[in-house]
Amino acid sequence: MNIRRRTRESSELDTGPLNDILFILVMFFLIVSTLANPNIVKVDNPRGKSDSKAKQNIVVSIDKDNKMFLGQRQIEPSLLDSVIKFEVDKLRQTMDTPSVVINCDTISHTGGFFLVMAAAKRNGAKVVANVKN
Repeated sequence: MNIRRRTRESSELDTGPLNDILFILVMFFLIVSTLANPNIVKVDNPRGKSDSKAKQNIVVSIDKDNKMFLGQRQIEPSLLDSVIKFEVDKLRQTMDTPSVVINCDTISHTGGFFLVMAAAKRNGAKVVANVKN
C-alpha cells in the first residue's frame, strides 16, 4: 500500500510583467489618440497688416499729479463722462464692446481711477486696468 501523499505541481502564473505591458500599451494608445484626430480641419487664419488691437482701445492715463489724459490730450475730470461716452460711441460702430484701458501711476489717488472706471461702465465699455510706477 502506498501511503505517500501525492505532490501536486502548483500551476502559478507570474503577473508581474503583465503590469508593465499594460502600462506601455496604455501610454501608446494615449499618445496615438492625441496625434491622429480625424475631426480636425486645418484652416488658414487671417492675418492683419497692422496692429489693429491697439487702435481699438480707449486709453485713459492718470499721472502722479492726478492729471487725466485721453491718449495724449489732457481732459478735465468734470468732462470725463462725456468724453468717454463720445469715444465709446465712436468705437461701437466698428466693434461690439469697446474697452477702456486705464494706465494709472502707483502714487496717484484711487478716486481718479474709480471715476474713469465708473464712467466706462456707465457707457457700456469693458475696463482694463494697468498700474505702473
